[in-house]
Amino acid sequence: MNARLLPNALHGNRKCPVLPQSAALCYRIERGRTEVLLITTRRSRRWIVPKGWLINGLTPAETAAKEAWEEAGVEGKCSSDKLGQFTYLKQRPGQGIVLCVVDVFPLYVRSLAPSYPEKTERSRKWCSPKKAASKVRSPDLAAILRNFTRFLH
Repeated sequence: MNARLLPNALHGNRKCPVLPQSAALCYRIERGRTEVLLITTRRSRRWIVPKGWLINGLTPAETAAKEAWEEAGVEGKCSSDKLGQFTYLKQRPGQGIVLCVVDVFPLYVRSLAPSYPEKTERSRKWCSPKKAASKVRSPDLAAILRNFTRFLH
C-alpha cells in the first residue's frame, strides 16, 4: 500500500475506513501496438481507468468487466490475473473520507459500444500505455500502465 495514504497519518488518531474496488485496464492491439483506454471521472474530468465497488455475487474481475461496460461501453474478455493495485482517497457524501484499494485486471477489448450507461457523463480516449501513465494522477496506477505488457487473448 502507498505509504503516503496511510489512514492514521492523514487523520491523526481517527481511523479511515479502507474499502476494496476493482478496475479494468482495457486494452487492444492496433497495427501491432498495444493501446489502453482511459476514461474521465464524472466530476473533475481527470483521466482514470474504469473502476468501482465490488459487486455481491461477482468476482473482482467480473466486477471490473461490468464497470468497463457501464463507464466506457467496453465488451471483451477480462482476465482474473491481477496486474497490481493502486490506492486513492475518496470523499463520500455524508460518510467522510475512505481509502480505496483498487485491484487492476487486464481486459482485452473486443468491441466498443456507441451507447452505454455513462456515455453522457464521461469521455474515453485510446493511447499508448506510456502516454496513459503520464495522464493519470495516481503514481501507482501510472506504474501499472508503464509496466503493462499485453496478455494473450
